[in-house]
Amino acid sequence: MAEKFLRQWDKSGEPLLSKIKSKVHHGPPLKERLSNSIYRLQVTLKKLEANNSRVEQRDKEFFKKCADAQVAGDTMRATMYANECAEIRKIARTMLHSQMAVEQVIMRLETIRDFGDVTLQMGPVVPIVQAVKGQLMRVLPDVSYELGTISETLNSMVMEVGEATGSNYDMVASGEAAQNILKEAGVIAEQKMTERFPELPTPDSTATEASAQKGL
Repeated sequence: MAEKFLRQWDKSGEPLLSKIKSKVHHGPPLKERLSNSIYRLQVTLKKLEANNSRVEQRDKEFFKKCADAQVAGDTMRATMYANECAEIRKIARTMLHSQMAVEQVIMRLETIRDFGDVTLQMGPVVPIVQAVKGQLMRVLPDVSYELGTISETLNSMVMEVGEATGSNYDMVASGEAAQNILKEAGVIAEQKMTERFPELPTPDSTATEASAQKGL
């Protein structure tokens, strides 16, 4: 059954999985729906990249204000700007982590689409998208909502593949694989945070530098 399913993977002449009509909904071929999900994720990724650029620019503005306040000896204002940068960076870290995770999901889905390795590789994708959806709920609610609809589409495909091939969906293994991918995305995100955002001054260092400037 699994081999027959994969042979029908890219057929356009008849509905996919036509011989199990009672179990699988009628619609576009699975590969077409997968390509559509990839496209929607690519659009989502561009939104994340654009928002990351805006957040990074805002951090630069407040960091400069913090530095200027230090030079002027205004410790209170320097601390205020440093705290604002810290809050901005929390948002940046969340969005960068989400961006890295979405990039990995896209790569996984492109591999599935191009090589038809559906049964084993599709499972971890859904929990990753759901996790990113949760991360972005308060930061970018519109992006979070779109990821929710994509997650539903991908989940229906996972269930469909399981029915068509007779393979069991191993939730535990898929969950572990998803966590590993999310951890990897987190490591990459932290590296990018270090590269893009200079270290913030602490209140003590702010006061010390201000005193040094006054001494000059």
